[in-house]
Amino acid sequence: MLNLIRLLDDEKCFSVVRELRWPNGVQCPHCANPYVTKQGRDDTQRCRQRYRCLHCQRKFDDLTGTVFAGHHQPLRQWVGCLYLMGLNLSNRQIAQELGLNENDVQDMTRTLRQGVVERSDTPQLSGTVEIDEVYIVAGHKGQSQLVKKTAELLVDDA
Repeated sequence: MLNLIRLLDDEKCFSVVRELRWPNGVQCPHCANPYVTKQGRDDTQRCRQRYRCLHCQRKFDDLTGTVFAGHHQPLRQWVGCLYLMGLNLSNRQIAQELGLNENDVQDMTRTLRQGVVERSDTPQLSGTVEIDEVYIVAGHKGQSQLVKKTAELLVDDA
């Protein structure tokens, strides 16, 4: 496979994050105020812009409050990992392609999946809903009221 990480540019990765995160301009992740000022760049990742909110005076950067924040891997590694996950590659294959340790890739993929789940809306069922293969515990020996209660809970949740 092509060494994908060589094709990724830090500036483009941060630019895309800014565009997706703040389509109407940078806002403070703490108070959502649009009045912010730039406060230089990050020392370890030169393309990572720092900001200060003029309302709450808190400092933040491009990755504050995202799944990418607080990790030692550069953003281009995360973007590459996300792309390779979309190709349905195993963690071992992703680690090999990105030149990373398998344990690091395992942590990265877990974090990315959790981030997707947290951002996803919970589906709301409506109308008639069919449920197959409902399992009701009938092992409450001599306590038939517990069996009825469990069955009622399952029906109410449906």
